[in-house]
Amino acid sequence: MTARPGIGARGRRFTLEVPQESPDGFGGVIRIFQPGAQLWGSIELLSARERFRAGREEAAATHRLVLPFRAGITAAMQVTLGPRRFRITHVGDPDGRGRALVCLVEEVGP
Repeated sequence: MTARPGIGARGRRFTLEVPQESPDGFGGVIRIFQPGAQLWGSIELLSARERFRAGREEAAATHRLVLPFRAGITAAMQVTLGPRRFRITHVGDPDGRGRALVCLVEEVGP
């Protein structure tokens, strides 16, 4: 039997954002994100780095989110925590029992 997380372990309130696409009139699409469900979870910083891209300096931070299990969460979605916005890069159910989701995310800015 594994230890259950403490009461405050999932004390952050995240908002799941779902992509909505509409035609732009030129054969492409415009993608916006609409707020969806609110979920309680935890966040942990995994790495932070700076890099040069297209001749300018850019910072990137990756985090791990642990959320209650919810079917339908994909890497096409985003998550917000207050003014912070995170792009989901991977979603997984670590033990396959449908109790929790672990999401790897990259912070994309406020």
